[in-house]
Amino acid sequence: QVQLVESGGGLVQAGGSLRLSCAASGSMFSINNMAWYRQAPGKQRELVAAITSAGSTSYADSVKGRFTISRDNAKNTVSLQMNSLKYEDTAVYYCNALNPFGRHYWGQGTQVTVSS
Repeated sequence: QVQLVESGGGLVQAGGSLRLSCAASGSMFSINNMAWYRQAPGKQRELVAAITSAGSTSYADSVKGRFTISRDNAKNTVSLQMNSLKYEDTAVYYCNALNPFGRHYWGQGTQVTVSS
């Protein structure tokens, strides 16, 4: 089992920045990829950014150049630095971990609200 706890959400004005953090615990040896997803009201959950255990990253087109995902394998943490935030970035953000067998683990989510 893997437990994920997010922190760092909040209210910010458009153009501002926030940093989300996710602390992972449990059977982390089984985890390859970690990621951030988000879900806005009335919309499906979408992948925002992902990072492998080797540090390779990928981003949704909508956040490229604005968001940066990073990972500290020694501390079992993953972070999402969000800059130049837009109103449409408003959503609940979820930390995600994926094991080699395709099992997903989810955090409880943290609200990010961007005021226009």
